[in-house]
Amino acid sequence: MKHIEKLAAIREAMKIQGIDGYIIPSSDPHISEYLPERYKCIAWASGFTGSAGTLAITQDFAGLWTDSRYFVQANEQLAGTGFELVKLKAQGAAEYADWLGEKLPAGAKVAFDGNLASLLVAQAVQNTLTPLDIAVDGHVDLLSDLWSGRPALPTAQAYLIPESTTGQSTVDKIAAVRAEMKKNRTDAHLISSLDDLAWLLNIRGQDVPCNPVVLGFVLITDNTATLYIEPSKLTAEATAELKGYGVEVAAYEAIFNRIPTLQAAAILIDPKRTCFAVFDRVPPAVKIVERINPSTTLKAIKNKVEIENNRHTFVKDGVALTRFFKWLEENVASEELSELSIADKLRGFRERQPGFVDVSFTTIAGYLDHGALPHYSANEKSNYTLKAKGLLLVDSGGQYNTGTTDITRVVSLGGLTQEEKEDYTLVLKGTIEGSQAIFPAGTRGYQIDAITRRPLWETLRNYGHGTGHGVGFFLNVHEGPQVFNAAAVDVAVEPGMITSIEPGLYRVGKHGIRIENLVLTRKAGSSEFGDFLDFETLTICYIATDLIEKSLLEKKHIQWLNNYNQWVYDQLSGHLTVEEKSWLADKCQAI
Repeated sequence: MKHIEKLAAIREAMKIQGIDGYIIPSSDPHISEYLPERYKCIAWASGFTGSAGTLAITQDFAGLWTDSRYFVQANEQLAGTGFELVKLKAQGAAEYADWLGEKLPAGAKVAFDGNLASLLVAQAVQNTLTPLDIAVDGHVDLLSDLWSGRPALPTAQAYLIPESTTGQSTVDKIAAVRAEMKKNRTDAHLISSLDDLAWLLNIRGQDVPCNPVVLGFVLITDNTATLYIEPSKLTAEATAELKGYGVEVAAYEAIFNRIPTLQAAAILIDPKRTCFAVFDRVPPAVKIVERINPSTTLKAIKNKVEIENNRHTFVKDGVALTRFFKWLEENVASEELSELSIADKLRGFRERQPGFVDVSFTTIAGYLDHGALPHYSANEKSNYTLKAKGLLLVDSGGQYNTGTTDITRVVSLGGLTQEEKEDYTLVLKGTIEGSQAIFPAGTRGYQIDAITRRPLWETLRNYGHGTGHGVGFFLNVHEGPQVFNAAAVDVAVEPGMITSIEPGLYRVGKHGIRIENLVLTRKAGSSEFGDFLDFETLTICYIATDLIEKSLLEKKHIQWLNNYNQWVYDQLSGHLTVEEKSWLADKCQAI
């Protein structure tokens, strides 16, 4: 069935059920960023494969609301589908609800599947439309009957990882969550988000591409903890081990019947990470306390064991990247390499490293103007062949059983222009400014964002995405609660957090530049003015110096770069062949 035929079928189902507007979010019952195949509803309906967006459908218009990262991709993928791109003014905002409120008359009905919408999204829709006398029904699944051959839920095995890897036992983690529940005066807590579940129970799985998580829910009370999961995913030994930690195992679907029978004074629920379908089953007698999952904040602060494991992981990743860039340089003139083939090759280099599990996201290999698309994903149609000229941006990462990596580098394949050199140098300057920042305890991410952007702002340049995101420990590559962007997110940057610093610059139709390292927040010292923090750079991969316009750098930037590249060589040289060491030594020469 073509996408335009699917749209017609959805509209017919809307007519039959008296629905005037239908909303399809990009999500699942766990409000995940990366989705199992079964929940890729937007891709099925419209053909759009980006990781963020919302479809809103009426009888005379069907739109995809998404942000600037996906404008070019959406225009290409929506052609001929009957859906049109609607450009979001604010990333993540429910602007489609405002549009429905303007287009639909009083007495109209808007519906969505509550399994795919977070409580926060559902509330935004209700708060916008209900005062306009538009009815909202959050329990309508139109797609299941229309989606022939819809994929089943994944059934891959899950497994427990030892305390020697995680640095903290499941028992201690549950106790820490219960302490937070007590502070919030709640005696029950539902965890729907998969990375929180994985961290809490020291469990990993293969249910979602690139993220080592398993589908499930956890319900914690003052004296019980229950994991709702497909039981066949756990061995008898794993089930027994969990029971030894005080965790019972129940069937995945049983959570939907358990919540209505909950006997508790108050339940703690994260409105951003809990689907409306589960929330709406909470009995009226149970008080609902809406707070961020305690585990989200707890897991953001990496312990000493996690940090040390990560350091070993970055050495392995750095070896793989060194071998990749050496291979790329030596083979690009063949004109047989493409964006897709080099992504496969990079994965191959990572696969040879001990403990490799998967990539942490689909590699972004953007050559020439494709580099100007921050979330570009090559396919057979768009795939460029590389030539010995122009800029290549490679944003990639690995999942190892001892950590998660995320790195972006830009290299010149030849024929470098002055504009490219200036753009590259200013982005690098931003990366260095952010990495060198010293700041008082209590600083928020938007302040780090501004520090990093300053060199670009000074030249009237800017970039449209955030500067940094949290990164999990052998978990999701995008992790909260901290974020370095312009939004006034009231989360302090704390010691133990691992976050990306990734300024960029994008010239549509020409080139894109992004230089990304992961950094660990640490204590920098104290004075009569309080406690101060700074960053330790964790990523170990040389930063290309042949693209630099040295006159744009200050002495402190040059010193940081030279010290960083020397450190990269020192960290990696013992793991390389004589030929590889020689090549890397050349790349790491001081400027």
